[in-house]
Amino acid sequence: MIIKNGLVFTEENTFLPLSVVTQGDKITSLVSGNTVLPVSENDTPVIDAAGCYVIPGLTDVHFHGCDGYDFCDNSMEAVKAIAAFSLKNGVTSICPATMTMPTETLDGICQTAAAFSSEQAQKHMDTDFADFVGIHMEGPFISREKKGAQNEAYILSPDGELVEHWMALSDGLVKLISLAPELPNALPCIEKYKDKVTFSLAHTGADYATAKAALDAGASHVTHLYNAMPPFHHRDSGVIGAASDTPDCYVELICDGLHISAPVVRATFRLFENRVVLISDSMRATGKPDGTYTLGGQEVTVVKNKATLADGTIAGSVTPLFQCMKTAVSMGIPLETAIAAATINPCRSIGIDNLYGSITPGKKAHFLLLDKETLDIRHIIKGQLL
Repeated sequence: MIIKNGLVFTEENTFLPLSVVTQGDKITSLVSGNTVLPVSENDTPVIDAAGCYVIPGLTDVHFHGCDGYDFCDNSMEAVKAIAAFSLKNGVTSICPATMTMPTETLDGICQTAAAFSSEQAQKHMDTDFADFVGIHMEGPFISREKKGAQNEAYILSPDGELVEHWMALSDGLVKLISLAPELPNALPCIEKYKDKVTFSLAHTGADYATAKAALDAGASHVTHLYNAMPPFHHRDSGVIGAASDTPDCYVELICDGLHISAPVVRATFRLFENRVVLISDSMRATGKPDGTYTLGGQEVTVVKNKATLADGTIAGSVTPLFQCMKTAVSMGIPLETAIAAATINPCRSIGIDNLYGSITPGKKAHFLLLDKETLDIRHIIKGQLL
């Protein structure tokens, strides 16, 4: 396949007039617009991207569900539904998140995810679903005081044996584990498994010293920055300050227009520059009408794009990642910066950037063609035009 006449988003976070050449589900080369293409157009599908930006498919490393389904439904039907909805909305690789639930439920979720991933791997090229690249364990290793929409009944202290257990049950799909660093055994757990999984500080009351100790021990990620953690106070900057002082730490940001105000979004990108990871944190109501739904076994009411528990606590979002990226741009974030935050940054944060996240020879041929004027998706490509 050849994609020509578009402005291609490069590894340097710039747009260049290039042609992209692919074979099967892999990118083979990038050539300048004036270069004779290395294959015969008569034998190769050609996509004219005139008037479009060509960007990598997006990667969401923190979302719970969509289209009426939740990852924690623990069914193949649910996994397929969220993977299909994600792909149709520009997210070509997914790392869905669990909730704080009974360990046996989390066991089943890991096994179901492994079964879907195995099924997907047997296909030469899967054009029905987003690639299932990992699991984000958001809980049960969290603080009761900062539990948010998580179920307090199932909260546990970090447990290395459970980490190993879930990694084995999932066939290595557990890529990201959220935890509160102030909990007993948090630091030893991070130190022991930091080379096997990415640890993310989350749902925590940690002060700067505690958070920095966890980051120095090997944690390298922060879950939904600002939410379910102490504020960025001028005397003790907490998790936010510790993450800012740790150059290899990525921070998640929900740009749905509700969780984080526009001035704070702009300030965050200035503070963390190329370390922001846009996430949707979407729940099952995403893509569905207002009404009553569930998240982690708790009832959630959705009214006008806002999902809340009965006590008013925000319970995830109902905004797909692509729209979050566009919202970031509307808030004043440069387009190139917002694209990187929804493509290469999440992939780097969970260690899958060898295959995903940028338009680079050898990586997956996952692309979105965006209208240059509206930034709407014109085409989705996952090995072939969908």
